[in-house]
Amino acid sequence: MAEIHSLAYAGFGVSDLDKWQWLATDIIGMQVAHRDEQGLTLRMDEYAQRFFLEKNPIDDILVAGWQFRSEQELESYVRELREKEVPVEVLSREMLQRRKVEKAYSVEDPNGFTHEFFFGHSEAGLNDAFRSKVLKGSFVTGDLGIGHLLPFAKNGPQTVSFYQDVLKLRVSDYIREEVQPGIVVDATFFHTATGRHHSIATAQAPSPKVLNHFMVQVQNMDDVGLAYDRCIKAGIPIILELGHHPNDRTFSFYAQTPSGFNFEMGWGGVVIDDRHWEVKAFNKMSDWGHKRNIVL
Repeated sequence: MAEIHSLAYAGFGVSDLDKWQWLATDIIGMQVAHRDEQGLTLRMDEYAQRFFLEKNPIDDILVAGWQFRSEQELESYVRELREKEVPVEVLSREMLQRRKVEKAYSVEDPNGFTHEFFFGHSEAGLNDAFRSKVLKGSFVTGDLGIGHLLPFAKNGPQTVSFYQDVLKLRVSDYIREEVQPGIVVDATFFHTATGRHHSIATAQAPSPKVLNHFMVQVQNMDDVGLAYDRCIKAGIPIILELGHHPNDRTFSFYAQTPSGFNFEMGWGGVVIDDRHWEVKAFNKMSDWGHKRNIVL
């Protein structure tokens, strides 16, 4: 059965490339791969690019890029989508060159961004190892992908059905928390074949942004604390202070990007073995910490 391997890249439309470059390199610890007047691309590891930022006043998510192990798996997956009468587009040669992949297709998410499916990524040259200005260690990527995305859902049941039944992502667990009297956040978390606890999650909420946050994971716990300190020193708004999630068991904090949505920087986290995994429902987002400082 053809199945998504990992979340390999993400693209955002941003209005201020200079502020984003500073955040990505001097605060989070990524490396610029390329920049021109239209945008910039960012590295986290040996891949030629992991995030791309396009000059665009939308200040929101544009693309989630999903990787397959082989061309055969990709083609089998696309055939299944078409059998379900999902509109599938072929990426042009120009777009493949921009994404630095061999072959790719795309479908539209119910919430206004694009999912791209590909195989055949490009890597940086042998003499161009990833270098971070600020990290003590490195990012956790590889088979687990870049981290995760949490876009808001305009229609929760429709979005959950799309991720589970159309994209064929696996449900990891649920969190249903009453954040204010009568207001319940109902979030569903999904993982791919390689088992990062979630590569995408969603919850229905009124929001001017589609994307609530993206998450990157680091190998060294100190890098979470050091990034937190850099945010404080730079005056970057901290949305959720240092804390711990009960479902994916990640230690993290959340801060605001120049586009108004957030980033999460975390350490730890569960890698799911589906042979032994039990889907559960939790009643709180955090079992300690993550004090909210700003209500968006």
